[in-house]
Amino acid sequence: MEGIIKKYQQKFRKAKEEMGRWDELQSRLLSQFSSASAIIQRLQVLQNSKNYGALTCVQGIEDSVLAKQMESLQVILLGMNKTLEDFCGVCTTLEKMARDGAQLIKGGSSISSAKQQQQGVGIKPSVAVCLDGLRLLSEMHRSEYHLKVSVVAALGKVALNLCCFYTEILLVSLLCLRSEYAGIAVILMI
Repeated sequence: MEGIIKKYQQKFRKAKEEMGRWDELQSRLLSQFSSASAIIQRLQVLQNSKNYGALTCVQGIEDSVLAKQMESLQVILLGMNKTLEDFCGVCTTLEKMARDGAQLIKGGSSISSAKQQQQGVGIKPSVAVCLDGLRLLSEMHRSEYHLKVSVVAALGKVALNLCCFYTEILLVSLLCLRSEYAGIAVILMI
């Protein structure tokens, strides 16, 4: 019985390491989300040419700044997807630990009855409590992962809508520039 408890303690130590990794990923994702949100807000300001002040005399500045912001947003969104993959890895590890923990009981151990699983060894928790704890950790992290995926997907949709909108603006601007150059060429030919 004590040997099984020690194996569960090892699993909880590993789970604690994974939760530390989860916290690091959480900090990274929050930073990425904050950066993406700031760019999205900035894009709304950048569409107004009045906000460029004296820089409006620089030809193509609006399009250039907008394109650079869109590029930065794309890099951040790709980074967020990589972070989500890392979150998924933590979830998978926790799920495997919960499965392995259940397998310890089923796999021919000396603890077969429910009564034996409920017994603690001294001040240590019972096998049933350890098993429930691993399962609960796994479920909580998987649920939080799904929430994060939904939030990042929603942010991606907002960014995509803005990208489509600003791409149309850039195309119209380029067409206007092209027609201006065509007009200048016609004038020069005369």
